Amino acid sequence: MTTVIAIILVFGVLVAVHELGHFLVAKAFGMRVNEYSLGFGPSLYKHKWGETQYALRIIPLGGYVRLAGMEGDKTGDPREFPNRPLWQRFLVVLAGPFMNLILAAVLYAVSFGPVGIPTATTTVQQALPHYPAYEAGIRPGDKIVNIDGTPVTNWEELASAIVAHHNQVMDVTVVRHGHRQTFAMKTRYDKTLHQYVIGIKPQVITIHLNPFKALVAGVTQTIQLTGAWFFALFRLLGGHGPFDLTGPVGIAELVSQAAQSGLVQLLLLSAALSANLGLFNILPIPVLDGSRLFLMVVEGIRHKAMDPDRENMIHFVGFVLLMALVLVVTFHDIEHLFHA
Repeated sequence: MTTVIAIILVFGVLVAVHELGHFLVAKAFGMRVNEYSLGFGPSLYKHKWGETQYALRIIPLGGYVRLAGMEGDKTGDPREFPNRPLWQRFLVVLAGPFMNLILAAVLYAVSFGPVGIPTATTTVQQALPHYPAYEAGIRPGDKIVNIDGTPVTNWEELASAIVAHHNQVMDVTVVRHGHRQTFAMKTRYDKTLHQYVIGIKPQVITIHLNPFKALVAGVTQTIQLTGAWFFALFRLLGGHGPFDLTGPVGIAELVSQAAQSGLVQLLLLSAALSANLGLFNILPIPVLDGSRLFLMVVEGIRHKAMDPDRENMIHFVGFVLLMALVLVVTFHDIEHLFHA
């Protein structure tokens, strides 16, 4: 039950925040918003506050903000979306993806700050019997500080140094009760991990950054993820990367696994999903925000807007094709689950 709630909550928050970006900026510019909806299809709940109807619909595969004048319902009202300046319309459309990136940074910051990130240290929590480290004399509480003359300050450096010694003898220096001791041992190949090990488990501590550092780390992580996303996209377009899409079912499975692993993993996955949702939406694919942004750039160059009926038809065809793609990817995800 907890897993189901986590899946619904993650999907709902990502979509709600995206649409909230469109909604808030449209309202800030004085545009009339007819509807704010989460989901598609028949409504499960709807209520009208002021001039806007708020709805929760049965198909949880997205959402939308319906602005006055966008669907052939123009009356000449200056508050209608098509009658607003181009730069205002551009910012309204861009606000959705941008809000997803902001949400990603906030979720990362919460993970790095108040919740805290479990971090493996170079202090030994357990030395496994019959493995090289234990047989050489390493014991729980020892802090490994040096491998073959090379200082190690974190678990990643320690693990890399161990893996680099393929079946070789190495000197491991530890600090025990304030005194340094050095032990010689030979790495052993682990058939389960498919790498060379010495048989130790690290002590794990939870690191909490202060609010400012957590926010900086959250923004930095989001920027790095964005760069990696565009790098992967360019590799894909160049024919050098795998074409591997994950649909709603696959994402639900990822959320389920993260929820079972704990709050930190769920927050980190939600942040990555939010960033990916925002970045995917700026692609110039009909019905996505990126398509509308592209058409506005063309409008700015030509000083002439595309015929509304023609634009709506492009977005409708894009929606049909996107839903078809979602069905295909969903079928692939289900097939993968049954064969996993």
